[in-house]
Amino acid sequence: MNDSSSHIIDNIKQKVQTLVFMYEREKQENEQLKLQVAQLEAKLKSKDEACAELEERYSRLKVAKALKANEADAHEAKIKVNRIVREIDRCIALLDK
Repeated sequence: MNDSSSHIIDNIKQKVQTLVFMYEREKQENEQLKLQVAQLEAKLKSKDEACAELEERYSRLKVAKALKANEADAHEAKIKVNRIVREIDRCIALLDK
């Protein structure tokens, strides 16, 4: 072999080594990114579950508050009805005299 062909072969070997090195580096970075994606997906799933739980709790609180408001309204209505009934009883008692 002559000197120029050996130089070309060395040059090709060096470029192949550089490509292999770059490939390994990109492969390692890709693995790190895959791991990071998996961690972020797990974190997102956890946050979604927490959000769903909070939404359910909020829904239950709304129902409980609605029932409580209805109970308060019902209590006030009972008081008003009792007042009206007492007033009617007084009127009837006055009419009977």
